[in-house]
Amino acid sequence: MARVLNGLAIITIVSLGLAACAKTDEPGAAPQPGQGPVKIGISLPLTGDFSEPGKGIQEGYQVWADRVNAKGGLLGRPVELIFRDDASDPNRVSSDYESLITQDKVNLVFGPFSSRLVIPAAKVAESYDMLFVEPAGAAKEVFEQGFTRLFYAAPAIADDHYDYLADYLVKLPADQRPKTAAYASLDDPFAQGTAYGLRDKLAAAGIETVVDEVYPPETTDFSPIAAKIAAAKPDIVVGGTQFEDSVGLVRALQELKVQPKLAAFSTGPTLSEFPDAVKGAVEHIVSPVGWSARSGFTGNDELVKRYQEMFDGEANEDAANGYTVGQVVEAAVNAVKCVEPAKECQDKLTAHLRQATFDTVVGPLSFDDKGRPEQAHMIQQYVDGKVEIVLPEGSEAQTTELVYPKKQW
Repeated sequence: MARVLNGLAIITIVSLGLAACAKTDEPGAAPQPGQGPVKIGISLPLTGDFSEPGKGIQEGYQVWADRVNAKGGLLGRPVELIFRDDASDPNRVSSDYESLITQDKVNLVFGPFSSRLVIPAAKVAESYDMLFVEPAGAAKEVFEQGFTRLFYAAPAIADDHYDYLADYLVKLPADQRPKTAAYASLDDPFAQGTAYGLRDKLAAAGIETVVDEVYPPETTDFSPIAAKIAAAKPDIVVGGTQFEDSVGLVRALQELKVQPKLAAFSTGPTLSEFPDAVKGAVEHIVSPVGWSARSGFTGNDELVKRYQEMFDGEANEDAANGYTVGQVVEAAVNAVKCVEPAKECQDKLTAHLRQATFDTVVGPLSFDDKGRPEQAHMIQQYVDGKVEIVLPEGSEAQTTELVYPKKQW
């Protein structure tokens, strides 16, 4: 099972054929004559600003398809994933889904990475009455577009990612509670949503915002932002980030010897490449995370094992989010017994998602009337160089206590 070449504009993957499916211990229903594979169309940022998490989402989709095909496919038909590279471009993602639906005649569509790409992609899917389950469009704007077929397959929307951390900080004794906070965020709906969701909750509790910077996606020099933060001497630093900018911010803060009591960054710290990228600065950095390799949720052990076999590495949250999309759609297809692009079938799938609860690798998932998940994110922290789940306190997922204040850089 070789890694796919991500640079190709279109990548078609059939993980296992029907002959292989027939040999498994858990065969699916017999395939219907002449029906062929279930084609699933997906556009992802395999190049450009969001390429790092985009490839992780792709791998999660591939692991899910490999598992499904090993069990006999969807309704007895093998799954075929058709990938296109939108190069992190909102205009290209729209044309990709238009082409996948009208030219490739896909049965289903799965969503891309990033709220910036999810919104235009969902508009296309909605116009063709297609169910649209997506792994990484968590900004509140996504759910203000009037979509009726969009569902975000993760525990919480961006504004709520830091809820457990906000509760923890606000409940600290007065002499330990932070008094000031600095925020720096990528100009991206998801990244800003995570940072500002925490900002608003802490501000409401009396924690003063002393720096509030938004930077464009092409930013590579973070020293001016770090200098402003250093001058303000905040108790906590929060970054609304993806990968490259989280690394850039941490390095810049470390160079200026900024010493907050807590440093929190979204997305970047959840990727396995992060510790090496920031060298010795990783200790005690926190991040919201929707998935843990040790959670024990439905299918999680199989995801971890199969990912290792396919990609010779450790699964991450992006891969888990892609896998979760597959789990949700798979359960809906099996429940309503159809997997066609026709409106009648897509209506049945959509209706099922509105009323069901799904067992997934990120835990039980259910959705409100706007497609928002109704659960919450955990908080991870690097402790002694290892990722630990530190919040919510007292939960089955918690592996150790939050370290606060953090080790100095």
